[in-house]
Amino acid sequence: MLKVLASILLTGLLLSACKKNTFITGNANLGTSVDTLHFDTVFTTTGSVTQFLRIYNQNDQKLRLSNISLSGGTASAFRINVDGTPGPSVKNIEVEANDSLYVFVSVSIDPTSANLPFVIRDSIRIEYNGRDRWVQLDAWGQNAHFFRSKVIKSDETWTNDKPYVILGGLQVDTNVTLTIEKGCRIYAHADAPILVDGTLRVNGEKSESDRVIFRGDRLDNPYRDYPAAWPGIFFRGVSKNNVLQYAVIENAYQGIVAEQPSVNANPKLVLSRTIVDNCYDAGIIGVHSSIRADNCLISNCGKNIMLVYGGQYDLTNCTAAAYSNSYIQHKEPVMTVSDFVRQGNNQYTAALDASFRNCIFWAPNGLADNEVVTQKQGNAGFNVSFQNCLWRVKNDPANITQSNTIANQDPLFESIDTQKQLYNFRLKSNSPAINKGIATSFTLDLDGNPRNNGLPDLGCYEKQ
Repeated sequence: MLKVLASILLTGLLLSACKKNTFITGNANLGTSVDTLHFDTVFTTTGSVTQFLRIYNQNDQKLRLSNISLSGGTASAFRINVDGTPGPSVKNIEVEANDSLYVFVSVSIDPTSANLPFVIRDSIRIEYNGRDRWVQLDAWGQNAHFFRSKVIKSDETWTNDKPYVILGGLQVDTNVTLTIEKGCRIYAHADAPILVDGTLRVNGEKSESDRVIFRGDRLDNPYRDYPAAWPGIFFRGVSKNNVLQYAVIENAYQGIVAEQPSVNANPKLVLSRTIVDNCYDAGIIGVHSSIRADNCLISNCGKNIMLVYGGQYDLTNCTAAAYSNSYIQHKEPVMTVSDFVRQGNNQYTAALDASFRNCIFWAPNGLADNEVVTQKQGNAGFNVSFQNCLWRVKNDPANITQSNTIANQDPLFESIDTQKQLYNFRLKSNSPAINKGIATSFTLDLDGNPRNNGLPDLGCYEKQ
């Protein structure tokens, strides 16, 4: 009896094993993780990141996929790799019961004569048991000007015909001017700082399409919004007469760095109606330099503004604001001003002359008690003044003069949503910053709107 029972059990196990090891035929349930793979703007010749989809065998038996192929074959702009095997066609793939496999997809787009974005399409065909399943592919392509480790040695003007993609870095040589006209888009790779030894002039205009944008070249989600996507813009020692108007600098490691004093009577750098946003380390750094800024927004950077080792600075109607979010935790003051710098065991000091008028310095949910910090170590002159500013501080900044400051009152920005990464730093109608400024020579706000309704509001936006 025991021998008979053992024989029955053994037979059952063998039959069960045979059933699991056989392939399902006829109707079979097959699923895919997506119906369409979308690729955001891909610059021609540079290729894209790799995306993937999964193919699911939703059956209790193995499934043989007779072929996974690109409809466009070898001529396709897309490339596939099926569980380690490159396409464009991969045959006789076995998928275990209730298991899945990965299909990796990339795209490389050849240049065309078109300046405007264009769409590239193809599809993946999955063949099994005499049936077909399709996954669509599409990518936005864009021609561009490509510069790799470029040094500009004579005056040059960029116009808004195509985007500019910088690989390996860009240098504006001494006594050379690079002029960037309205509407230009500059995309810098992770290894591509913009180094200015000569002059950079950015001639943006107030409409969104006419502003000049500097950002990283990763345009695919989620990387498109990551800080530290590219190094930033550096105005070095002999650089002079730089002017950025209606510019947007975003997602850099350090947005703007200005080093050493101006070589003439003009500020080394003039920023007018410019946005510096989402920079990992700092938005604006001045090191013993000279910067004049009006109606600028410096937002959500690790350290929004750092002015160190003295220098000359004049900021009017600027907003420096930071909110902790999933990219950057607000740990440092939105502005630090000092007359010294430390290098190793050495400390160097220089005269400091800084004036702040009609500005907002605000961060409500960070670790810094004082959002404005001034630090004095030297004896060469320390002249720092705040006039008609709103700030969040536990202790007033030291060694300064101030008048008509508003302390620790929420400026009531229009809309802040850190979860969705949406920030509108315009003022609500009941903001304490409205009509609290003093008249200046700057008559337009960051939107290009006039400041002619009574006294100007504080910050970069005038309530309309």
